[in-house]
Amino acid sequence: MKSDESANYDEMLGEDGSIRPAYAGFREWYDEQDPRWLKKQDAEAERFFRRIGITFNVYGDNDAEERLIPFDMIPRIITAREWRKLTRGIEQRVRALNAFLQDLYHRQEIIRAGRLPMWIMRENAAFLPQMVGFTPPGGIYTHIVGIDLVRTGPEEFMVLEDNARTPSGVSYMLENRETMMNMFPELFTRIPVCPVSDYPRRLARSLRESAPDCAAERPVVAVLTPGIYNSAYFEHAFLADQMGAELVEGSDLRVVNGRVCMRTTTGYQPIDVLYRRVDDEYLDPLSFTPDSVLGIAGIMDVYRSGGITIANAPGTGIADDKAIYSFMPDIVEFYTGEKPLLPNVPTWRCSEPDALAYVLDNLKDLVVKEVHGSGGYGMLIGPASSRKELSRFEKKLRARPDNYIAQPTLSLSTVPIFTRAGLAPRHVDLRPFVLVSPNGVNITPGGLTRVAMRKGSLVVNSSQGGGTKDSWVLED
Repeated sequence: MKSDESANYDEMLGEDGSIRPAYAGFREWYDEQDPRWLKKQDAEAERFFRRIGITFNVYGDNDAEERLIPFDMIPRIITAREWRKLTRGIEQRVRALNAFLQDLYHRQEIIRAGRLPMWIMRENAAFLPQMVGFTPPGGIYTHIVGIDLVRTGPEEFMVLEDNARTPSGVSYMLENRETMMNMFPELFTRIPVCPVSDYPRRLARSLRESAPDCAAERPVVAVLTPGIYNSAYFEHAFLADQMGAELVEGSDLRVVNGRVCMRTTTGYQPIDVLYRRVDDEYLDPLSFTPDSVLGIAGIMDVYRSGGITIANAPGTGIADDKAIYSFMPDIVEFYTGEKPLLPNVPTWRCSEPDALAYVLDNLKDLVVKEVHGSGGYGMLIGPASSRKELSRFEKKLRARPDNYIAQPTLSLSTVPIFTRAGLAPRHVDLRPFVLVSPNGVNITPGGLTRVAMRKGSLVVNSSQGGGTKDSWVLED
């Protein structure tokens, strides 16, 4: 996807070329440095990432080779005032998402009120009948949430999508910061940046606060991974280690006396909270996919009897659906009584005849996405597509219009990246990470900035060649 970067909002440079306040301290430091030393540090950052094994797999690649996610050493910087505004909107949205999920699996008042059509639930594979009538411990469905944001102007942030099932990327946020502090310690003495290193501690505390009533005085937390061949295995192992939690696979667990227990050298020990990184359909072969070897037979029975907390709750994936996303302004208003503080990107639901007609007439100018898609797959980027690609995608749209939504091509903001020729603007998005427990909502200051490393590209997904950078929120 291509764009004229000169027409986009530059987060570092004003229209007259002046440095915006957020970047003033950093740019002053940067201009003092020897360019040759900066190039050496850039190469050292890549060696560091390879050394500690920050890689990922891309499913479907013929070579099945692990890839290094490109890291850019120029931070993305947000002022304290901007962050305060963002956090209010993020918290409002996350509270609405939890209220929506509670309602959807109980009385469905939003559907009764005519604010959400029945088909969006009835025809959605992410809606789990097994969760109907059941309230998770503490009433929390989405314990860990990632809200993807894009910026289009000085005060203009928009939500691109919600990640309420199993949001990933927090390990890269933490390693990006550690890398920056190791390479440029003097920067953090000159510029007051909000810390992110306590995220694992806060995650562990938030999960323990969400434990069921039967939990031990100090609840036992474990991270469930599909195993070493999963694309996000590094993150699973990293978070378990940082939290002091057990990293387990389905084969390590079994149901004993009505509790989910993990195998230890002294026998099976009950688990109170399971931070699962396994999709719903593989979680319990007795309730979902019968031949799954990734989950635990009977865990849903234990869950529904109050014997364990599963984070995030099964069935939360419906909130990630891009058709549901298009209704989020109504969802926020219905459950909070307030207008959304963070707007959605304008979205056409191709399941609606008028919207489909508009999308087909303007396909070359729009971005079209699968409602269940992720990672940049299954998309059409109209402005970057050939006539043949447009024609092929038009046939897909006509065959299954309910499988797609469409959005305008956004003028995403740019931030600088380091290149051999100096600083150059590239497009970015931002994924703040939110922790939710019965005791409240906690938002990490910053999050994961994903950056399109290629000039002109708007695609920031790591699976599509995008990279990451450290996200700074300045202290007051």
